[in-house]
Amino acid sequence: MNTASATLKIKAKPIPERPQKFFAPCPRGLEEPLCYELERLGALHIGPTDGGVAFQGPFLLGYRVCLWSRLASRVLWQQAEAEYRHEEEIYKLAREIDWPHLFSADRTIRVQVDAIRSPVTSLEFVTLRVKDALVDSFRAAMASRPSVDTSMPDMRIHVFLSAYKATVYLDLAGEALFKRGYRREGLSAPIRENLAAGMLALKGWHGQMPLFDPMCGSGTLLTEAAMIAMNLAPGGQRPFAFEKLRAHDAVAFDAMRTEAAAEAKPLTPGLLFGNDVSLEAVETTRRHLQNIGGDATADAVTLTNQPMERCTAPAASGLLLTNPPYGERLNELADLKAWYPHVGTWLKKTMAGWKACFITADRALPSGIGFKPSKKTPLFNGALDCRLFEFELYAGTRRADKLQGTPEGK
Repeated sequence: MNTASATLKIKAKPIPERPQKFFAPCPRGLEEPLCYELERLGALHIGPTDGGVAFQGPFLLGYRVCLWSRLASRVLWQQAEAEYRHEEEIYKLAREIDWPHLFSADRTIRVQVDAIRSPVTSLEFVTLRVKDALVDSFRAAMASRPSVDTSMPDMRIHVFLSAYKATVYLDLAGEALFKRGYRREGLSAPIRENLAAGMLALKGWHGQMPLFDPMCGSGTLLTEAAMIAMNLAPGGQRPFAFEKLRAHDAVAFDAMRTEAAAEAKPLTPGLLFGNDVSLEAVETTRRHLQNIGGDATADAVTLTNQPMERCTAPAASGLLLTNPPYGERLNELADLKAWYPHVGTWLKKTMAGWKACFITADRALPSGIGFKPSKKTPLFNGALDCRLFEFELYAGTRRADKLQGTPEGK
């Protein structure tokens, strides 16, 4: 049972001035651009690993990364790390953390444990023991304890186990950072917002050339592109878990938000173009654009509703970037194979002078459309192992070489 009097007995400890350790998970394949992004935000001792990037810096850097990172999925603040051999040593590590000084007992919690090559026999048991350690820490300090909420907790505790080392983190983000706040609805098969932003980063797009998504769906790529071109902080419309910490510096964070709002600029018309065969998708895209910048932003993006093959090039050159249907989105593979040649013909006749990029889990796309990719980048769209294929579309005889039955995507 929580009591206000018990909660008030504990006061926040100041965050040490020494550099803090953080870890930012991201979609696999985006580790390198995330390193560059973190460097621009002021991070130090940046160390990429599979599925994320470790970094260091002052505590308020965690705020800045939450507010400004387009590529990170979360920002995890390291609380403890040690070698272990069995579950009770993980309990001891978590028990040594002064949890009551981090957040109050009326906050709800969730513990998540992930592992690679760990010797423990049950992650569920480790999860329970870490929760027990946190509860025991509170009970030793006061009469109350946090309750568990597995769906929408105030505080998320992440534990990562390697073969010999355990690391305990507190999530500063709360909900995943790809939940920007503008997507209040969505059609089937959207790509996550940070993956869309990562694709733009991988292609070097920052608003310097026209961008066209001919199969825009609910408009994730276009909305992320608009936010980049407008210099909008991706976390500017949402709350964060760090705002519920005892040591939260509200003055500093308000100043960050104010500074970010002052740096935003209007979207230039004639830069972004989208199309979808579904009118519902086009209308959803427009609403997402309105959610980030009102009617002026939505009006600055040219949206059409027609089959892709009827679209004309919106400019002499630019970047075509899209998430086409593939096996998981189109039930009939025969229909997909029959459609690919039409895509190739349309690209050849309509989009010469452009760079075209497709993210897909279907390795047969290049041979299906009849173009050899100039580049292919492994990416994960959720659990789907995808490739971001890039095609240079030359005018006249400089069409990219056709494939001659060689396997793609390896």
